[in-house]
Formats: sequence, C-alpha cells, structure tokens
Amino acid sequence: MSQQEPPPEDFDRPPTEEELRAYGEQLRRIRVEDVIAGTLGPLLNVGTLRAGLVPGHEGEIDLDQLRKAIEAARALMPFVEADLGPQLGEVRGAVSNLQMAYARLVGQAPEGAGPDESAAPGAAPAGEQAPPPPAEEGKPGDPGPAQRSGRLWIPGQ
Repeated sequence: MSQQEPPPEDFDRPPTEEELRAYGEQLRRIRVEDVIAGTLGPLLNVGTLRAGLVPGHEGEIDLDQLRKAIEAARALMPFVEADLGPQLGEVRGAVSNLQMAYARLVGQAPEGAGPDESAAPGAAPAGEQAPPPPAEEGKPGDPGPAQRSGRLWIPGQ
C-alpha cells in the first residue's frame, strides 16, 4: 500500500516543500500597497456596521470600534492614494461619511455615555471650547493641519 499525502485542509502538518515554494512565489507578486488597499474595504465595511448604518444592524453601534476604523483608514490612505485611481473618491467619501456618522452619534450620546478623552485625541472636554490650532504654514500640496494632526474633527467640540 502506498502512503497517501494528508489532505490540504490538514493544518496540523508542516507544509511541503512545494507548498512553501508556491507561497513564496505568491508573496513575491504581492505589493504592500495591494495589502493596504485590500484592507481598506473590509475596514470601512466594519466601520459602517459599527456606525449602525447597515440595515438590520442599527443596534450594533460601537463608537470605539467606529473611531478605530476611521483612524485606521485615515492612517492607511496616504500609502495608497496614488494606487487607488478612480476608487480614491469613493474611499475618501466612505471615510467622510463615517466621520459624519461618528460626529452625529457622539452628539446624540447621553451625558456621560460619550467616548472618553482617548476617543478623540486633542478634543476639548464636553462643554469646553477647544483652543484654536496653531497657525502652520506649509508648501502648496502639503497636507493641511487637519491631515497632519491625525485627529478627527467633531463639529461643536
């Protein structure tokens, strides 16, 4: 009797030499930008769910998860903006929609149920006016103060 190879779904066995070569070849073809761009879609989808914007899931609002999705998408965008082509506007629009949903949800939160100070770095506590940002000059085409700060602007705060 000949010994049969374990089925491919047997994850407890070490990979064969052929599988390792095939995996290495796949990795050589993948660019980091491809991984980042492939991450943005699911990240924005999860953010949309956590904002309560998916029909049938309106009760699944999670401000902390929504904030993390927004901040992660904003942090990743500069690495793939040139590669997104016509999808860039859609991705920017999706991030913008999530930011507006976050601001609306924070404004609706009952007193004491809003995000803590770490949820919006640099934001003034409720009822206080945030100091104006320092005037910064840059060259044309450089990111503006909002992009450089990495903070989410929330109306009324």
